[in-house]
Amino acid sequence: RQVLLQKRQFDLGMYKDACIRRRIAGRVRSRGFRQARAYLDLLAVDEEEVTALMSAMTIHVSQFFRNPSTFDVLREEILPEMFRRLRREGRRELRVWSVGCAGGEEPYSAALLMEQLLPPRMRYSILACDITPVVLEKAREGLFDGPRLAHVPDALRDRHFSLEEGRWRINERLRKKVEFATHNVLSDEPYPEADLILCRNVLIYFSRSDQARVLERFAAALPADGVLVLGRAETLSGSSREQFMVHNPAERIFFRRGCADR
Repeated sequence: RQVLLQKRQFDLGMYKDACIRRRIAGRVRSRGFRQARAYLDLLAVDEEEVTALMSAMTIHVSQFFRNPSTFDVLREEILPEMFRRLRREGRRELRVWSVGCAGGEEPYSAALLMEQLLPPRMRYSILACDITPVVLEKAREGLFDGPRLAHVPDALRDRHFSLEEGRWRINERLRKKVEFATHNVLSDEPYPEADLILCRNVLIYFSRSDQARVLERFAAALPADGVLVLGRAETLSGSSREQFMVHNPAERIFFRRGCADR
């Protein structure tokens, strides 16, 4: 913890102890050490290993339209209604925030949805955040192995991707639609305002108290009727139960309550 805090300003103390111990042990074994002390000595002199250890703290394996039924609900129910609401309010931009975006599959999936559903004279913006800069650099490249696109319909793939030496690259126009930025939701950094927050399979690595704090800050970042999507193994906790109402319990989709509802 002290090494990462000093060298990368990344605090492991905010994460669940068992999860962190397991991942550190994996890095120790991968470098051929049996004792943690020898691995600590390596961290003192090897900056690349420090980066590798930090990357190991979060899961970066994903795919486009992961949990397809969640994206079905977004496509058929949530996004059309959100666009109608924006039009009633005289707004023309739908703001999406993808938290813990890893390799970019989730925010690019959101962009593909928007391209299918965007009404005339409407626009969208997508902010995609993760704590690991090297992962974000790969996400910006928009280059993916075939299995990552398993849930992408062929017609959509052929329209928005090109094949490059056996891998698929999402086209430049859509890459430019997604802004990638380093952000740690457990820090005191400000949360961006958003209409739709995708935070799937991130909270499971946090303590219960940190989950509650993050959810409260999500509520503050969303307008009334803004939408929060969590992972299948995640749910509301703390005061967030009063700030959100359930739209689809199976898909973990919630609406931000308005002031009159609280």
